Amino acid sequence: MSPKRPALVALADGTVFEGHCVAGDGEVFGEMVFNTSMTGYQEILTDPSYAGQMVTMTYPHIGNYGVTPEDNESSQPHVRAFIMKQCCHRPSNQRATGGLIEYLEEHGVIGVEGIDTRQLTRHVRTEGAMKAAVSTTETEADALIERARSWEGLEGKDLAKEVTCADTYVVESQTQQRAHVVAFDFGMKRSIVRKLSEAGCRVTVVPAATTAEEALAHEPDGIFLSNGPGDPRPLDYAIETTKKLIATANLPMFGICLGHEILGLAFGAEIYKLKFGHRGANQPIKEHASQRILITSENHGWGVRSESLPPMLEITRNNLNDGCVEGFQHRDRPIFSIQCHPEASPGPHDSDHLFGYFAELMQRHTA
Repeated sequence: MSPKRPALVALADGTVFEGHCVAGDGEVFGEMVFNTSMTGYQEILTDPSYAGQMVTMTYPHIGNYGVTPEDNESSQPHVRAFIMKQCCHRPSNQRATGGLIEYLEEHGVIGVEGIDTRQLTRHVRTEGAMKAAVSTTETEADALIERARSWEGLEGKDLAKEVTCADTYVVESQTQQRAHVVAFDFGMKRSIVRKLSEAGCRVTVVPAATTAEEALAHEPDGIFLSNGPGDPRPLDYAIETTKKLIATANLPMFGICLGHEILGLAFGAEIYKLKFGHRGANQPIKEHASQRILITSENHGWGVRSESLPPMLEITRNNLNDGCVEGFQHRDRPIFSIQCHPEASPGPHDSDHLFGYFAELMQRHTA
């Protein structure tokens, strides 16, 4: 296929960008968001948390180090479309097994370059994440805008059921086993499982709809609630299961990203949609206990409303850009959560000690 096929990017508010397609073909719809990471495009593409979204990369040159299977966060890409200023057509990396363009083409993901990603990012930052359409077949911008507006959107949809594992599986500890954790997979990244394993955990990964009784039948030392895509509010089954585990299990619990939001909902907190979300590897947060400033990797469009948290929960971290709650913990029980991604992939590792902390909590609890 010619790398210079025309492509239209149409936002639901009537804004249109013209570029050309480097991979994929046809017409797709999704929520337009942006990511500020300079590297890690492969991890972003394969992160299940991006299900249903079109990702614009703010860094102008993407794809220069190709694609390496070991860097995948899941078995396939989950983005609806990938928007770039410039895509590298001749990558160079001794680890790479192929190029980004070939990878997108293989998986049927529309990749678009030649877009003014700075302008697109500033527009989404000002107007908010919104419905969008990308097409290599439609030449009439007004028609594509109308179809973008009529797309159903992601709010209120249970996306976790689309990306969770089909069956339970076990990952053994990579070091001397310290604890056994049941991890609910709402769209869990492989690097999270790896970090838990490296921290000394035997990890039993269960599907999103697993009940409290089924989870406890594995006789875990703790419960982990994973990251995942979209709006947490439709996940009634997960919220109810978490409530039951809190009420009956008396086990350490740890939630990341969507898991953080589910934990908040289980305690009666409110969730709200951020204007354009936090997506990138350079989000600053303040850790209140240590008074340290941490640079974190984040990928979320929803947050926990601080004033709605019940008295038994205390806020442990806040985002320094907009004040968003980045973590909380129970005052009397070994239950805590974090909105950012401590495993990074891509991004800094300022918070990856939390996996060891969780393993230590479980170890102490069973002693």
